[in-house]
This record gives sequence, structure tokens and C-alpha cells, in this order.
Amino acid sequence: MTSRHAHDDTRWKLGPVVGPAGSHDHAAQSTPVPESSDLPHPLDTALTALTAMQGHTVSFTVAPDPESVTEARHFAVSRLTEWGVTELTDDVGLVVSELVTNALRHSGGAFRGRTGHDVHRKGVYEDPADPLGSAPSAIRLRLGHQPPWLLCGIIDASRAAPRRKEPDYIAETGRGLHLVESFSVRWGWRSLPHGKVVWALFRTA
Repeated sequence: MTSRHAHDDTRWKLGPVVGPAGSHDHAAQSTPVPESSDLPHPLDTALTALTAMQGHTVSFTVAPDPESVTEARHFAVSRLTEWGVTELTDDVGLVVSELVTNALRHSGGAFRGRTGHDVHRKGVYEDPADPLGSAPSAIRLRLGHQPPWLLCGIIDASRAAPRRKEPDYIAETGRGLHLVESFSVRWGWRSLPHGKVVWALFRTA
């Protein structure tokens, strides 16, 4: 796996990721991450398409079970293989694992949606008028592909901002968002009517 955080591209006009105030204060145990704002127009449009299941977007509903982390990662890797971007499988697989784990840990609410390995498209398992479907408490993995970019999003029912912990490289937990930042070009989160989406952007070359 290789960190892609330093990559940039003029088409997206990616600027530096601004960390939360106090993120370098080692006295802070946990700091909420500011909501994504003023994103480049193409990235903003892609994120909207991802949450609305538009364009080349696939979705996987995550069951409230620790084994779902592995299932979500396998779903992501299989989609990347179909799209011919296997060079991203390690990075995307790691980020998906971290974000799904975080969502299962913190989103709360009982799962009431339908699970499975199938590709979920608008109008098949979801109400076309409601991209989040009839089970807003469900956790969903979304992947959108627009070469050379791949956008990954985890939708959950919590409106609370992700929280960045000071990294402890000895501890087995608490490094999730730092790994997401290291292995993606850019990441953030956005509030939705029934929760939020935490997203990460990857570049294929």
C-alpha cells in the first residue's frame, strides 16, 4: 500500500486539507473534524451523485455485524476489479475497513434494511424519491468511478462529526481517520437529511 495523500490534479483544483483547530495539540484526545465546505465543483458534484446514486455508482448495505467489515471490503475490491483499477484495491480496501468500522462503532440505531452482496441501484432496493431508502439507520458503502478518480463514501444515521484522535502508534485502535487521510487524496464528511456521509477520494494514476 502506498500513501496517495500528496497527489494533486488541476482538473479538481484540489487545495490542501485544512485540519481541525487544535489537531496538532497533543493534549487533545479527540477533535471533531469540520464539515466539508467549498469543495471544488467537480468533487462537489461527484459527492452529490454518490449520495443520490447517480452516474456510475454502486452501493452495499452493511449489516450491524463485525463480519460486515470484511464483506464491505470484499465488495469494494470486486467492484474495483470489474472497473479495471486493481492498483487501488489495497488503499481503498483499507479505507473502507476503517470507515465501516467507525460507522458500526458510532452511528447507533438498529439496522432495519436489507443486506446482501448485490449491487444496489436507485429504484431497485431503494425508493427513487429517497436515495437513503426506507431504512435511514442502515449503513451504506457507496463507490463512484469517474476515471481517473474513484470516490468512496460511507453513509450512516449519525449527524455527529467524525472525531480525529491523537495518533497512538502503539495502541491497536484510534488511528482510523489518520489512515484514511494517509491513503486517500482527500477526505471529509457532509451532513445528509438522515445522517452523514464520510467520503474519501482516490486517483488511479
